[in-house]
Amino acid sequence: VQLQAFGGGLVQAGGSLRLSCRASGRPSSYYVMGWFRQAPGKEREFVAAIIRNGGRTYFADSVKGRFTISGDNAKNTVYLLMNSLKPEDTAVYYCAAEKYYRGSYFNTDSYNYWGQGTQVTVSS
Repeated sequence: VQLQAFGGGLVQAGGSLRLSCRASGRPSSYYVMGWFRQAPGKEREFVAAIIRNGGRTYFADSVKGRFTISGDNAKNTVYLLMNSLKPEDTAVYYCAAEKYYRGSYFNTDSYNYWGQGTQVTVSS
């Protein structure tokens, strides 16, 4: 599975962005896709995840109510819609995928496939 993330950019606080992550290779083989982010000087942290079959979603507390994750299986693409953005949302956002459940959806170790990252900058 190869992942390509895009859609980042510069936005003012309170604005919105939609990130996309397109899977290629054998995209139907993935079980879960997630988004993580990494701000300068900080560890990569979980943002959201979606289960391919059934569409169950998970969110970090810091983004609940503001971010939405969705998937289009026909397009092998997962979206992260980010509303009410805050300066603290500034980070490089990475999409990730995994073929099997590895005990958690929230840890970087639970994913073997990663996209290249896309920068999101929220100005105050």
